[in-house]
Amino acid sequence: MMRKEQDPLLASVQSFFQDYLRNVRGASDHTVRAYRDTLRLFFLFLASGGRRPIAGLRLDDIQAETVLAFLDHVESKRGNSPATRNCRLAAIRSFVQHLLRHDVTRADQYGRILAISTRRKTLRAARYLEPEAARAIITAIDLGAPHGRRDRALLLFLYNTGARVSEALAVRPRELRLDRPQHVRLHGKGNKERVCPLWPETAAALRPMASDVAADEPIFRNARGAPLTRDGAAYVIGKYARRAAGKMPALGSRRVTPHAFRHGCAVALLQSGVDLTVIRDYLGHASVATTSRYLTTNLKMKRDVLGAFWKRAGLEKRPGSRWRPSPKLLAFLESL
Repeated sequence: MMRKEQDPLLASVQSFFQDYLRNVRGASDHTVRAYRDTLRLFFLFLASGGRRPIAGLRLDDIQAETVLAFLDHVESKRGNSPATRNCRLAAIRSFVQHLLRHDVTRADQYGRILAISTRRKTLRAARYLEPEAARAIITAIDLGAPHGRRDRALLLFLYNTGARVSEALAVRPRELRLDRPQHVRLHGKGNKERVCPLWPETAAALRPMASDVAADEPIFRNARGAPLTRDGAAYVIGKYARRAAGKMPALGSRRVTPHAFRHGCAVALLQSGVDLTVIRDYLGHASVATTSRYLTTNLKMKRDVLGAFWKRAGLEKRPGSRWRPSPKLLAFLESL
């Protein structure tokens, strides 16, 4: 009896994550987790629709119609936003492109999936911290409390460098130079590397932690001595934002995230007159179009630009002398 040939779906999933995402694309851990979660949800959706186990899924099940049904499901049933829906589609597209590179016999099937369009979304203004708010949160840290010095170093680092929280939590002593000129080597999306200068205060705050761990170990640690996680960093920032709200009530009505420090760094650089292309390299953006988004967020900068335009247009009213009647005019009127 001939043995039935095994469908290559499972092997394709393994090669996608282990070979392509990691080795070829150089994807970050965050991207790998996001793609993993999307494909897991997609396969669960396919299995429930076909009323069979996930182990029974085949490449022929991955059709444009099932992808569209899945995208509708995540929006209507799971309550995902158009932005999240587009992220799910991007993950599936990346996987399908990987399939196409290794299986051209299904090119038409994969091509229909790749032709699915993204959902148009409303671009929200980036939420950022004004310098006064960032300073209030950082000064709310009690240096005498457990992990107080670590928390101050973390928040200073995020605001100083504009690093993504994943980049900050991955920093190791060997990537730091804490004597002059102080700087850090960051590894961003796609394993792109950039160098950011450090304030003397940031370098001083990092120095004791960098000396407490091995050269290849992350310097930000939790209470158990393990590397601090994204959730841990978010908790730390939220705690001090709530504490700072006692002196700055405006902070009490907003959710302060690690990314708010990154946005705050970008806007502060813009307000200081730094060129957009320099900020692009500072933040590790792939395109200056991403960086230019910060131009739309700051109302003060818009007012300053509008004021400069008004003066340049020459429409500003100039103070003139007040008109007064001459004595001869008064005498003429009285003679009438």
